[in-house]
Amino acid sequence: MTGPLVLIEPYANRMGGHHQRTLVALAQARPGSLAIAPHGIAHETVTALREAGARLATAPAGRAAAVLLAASRLAAGLSTAGQRIFRSRRWPSGLRRLPHQVTLIARCLAEASALRTARRLQIGAGAVVILTASEALHGAAALLGGQPHLRFVHEQVTTEDAAVQLLGLLGRRGERQVIAVYPTRAVGDQMAAAFPDLPAVVRAFAVDDARRLTDAERAGGRTAFGIPAAEAVVCLVGGWWPYKDIAVIDAALARLKEPLHLLVTGAPLDESVLERWRALPDLRLHTVPGPVTATVLRLVYAAADAALVARHPGIGKESGLVMDAARLGVSLIVSDHDGALTVRLRGQPWVLTFPVGDPDGLADVLHTVIRRPPVRPGTEAPRLLGMRTADEQADFLAHTFASLRTKESRC
Repeated sequence: MTGPLVLIEPYANRMGGHHQRTLVALAQARPGSLAIAPHGIAHETVTALREAGARLATAPAGRAAAVLLAASRLAAGLSTAGQRIFRSRRWPSGLRRLPHQVTLIARCLAEASALRTARRLQIGAGAVVILTASEALHGAAALLGGQPHLRFVHEQVTTEDAAVQLLGLLGRRGERQVIAVYPTRAVGDQMAAAFPDLPAVVRAFAVDDARRLTDAERAGGRTAFGIPAAEAVVCLVGGWWPYKDIAVIDAALARLKEPLHLLVTGAPLDESVLERWRALPDLRLHTVPGPVTATVLRLVYAAADAALVARHPGIGKESGLVMDAARLGVSLIVSDHDGALTVRLRGQPWVLTFPVGDPDGLADVLHTVIRRPPVRPGTEAPRLLGMRTADEQADFLAHTFASLRTKESRC
């Protein structure tokens, strides 16, 4: 058992989801932990954190932290304006990339502000962790924040161009105060190519909170959406981001020859696609506008025979939806977009896979679910995917942070 943690979550202002659930679970595992949310905390998350006995900080502590956060917000505003101005492909790629480079700077400054706040509010933390960290300027964040820390880097959305690379070089010595944590080996390999000297480990981000869906919740989910118990239901959860292959789902649904209920929730969604699905003769569409609370999300999963995950080839970041299915006890339909994930899931009776980019293959799997839903995952499923309990994750973070502090003292 370690002492309280400092948990920095820049996305705590968003409702529900992978990041907020892990934040709450870690706070529950270490009562008295400090949760820092530079952009605010959603009401649902505030309630859960207070029930866990966590202390909350949504404003910078100290002048340096306040200045850094103000600069971050100014940079974020400039980035937003620049993305609107340069979104047309008529502009050169360098100009179109410029606002995203400013976003990297804004995220670095916000992280530094939160680290400064951590220094002031929590002395002797078991670990200081940025749960959703930027994919760039790692050392600069540590130097400006004046605080050694761990940082979960979930994906590489954009790379550093020349100006940001220069800032990164100026802050390079700060990388000695950082250990990056990559949720998957694929993300680790990608980041290692860009930052070969950054100390790093690979560890799943999601934690198993042992709150599997109950039979009562499953019956309640069917009742809430007016779906008879004997009819097949698949859920499609989360916003339609570019890495999701909605086109393959669209084509597969048009090939249905037997009735299926589809539960869709998330934000953003494409209303024109939803209208097309509503017109399909063998599909009954149910939509829940997002973002939604964790309670509503459990209801969606509870009503489903299987959760559907379809991604483009080569997407190797951790899927919160796959982790949710294993954690909650929901069968899974998943594309074979990620070779490492496919190997882990191979042979599992609760998983149905289909070839990435293949609507015919997905249609076949949907017909299989309609005729005979797969079995539900057992309690061993989360560990199969690398998930640990919140206590185990907190111990890992504390142990890794202790090694960082030891290394720092020798520098």
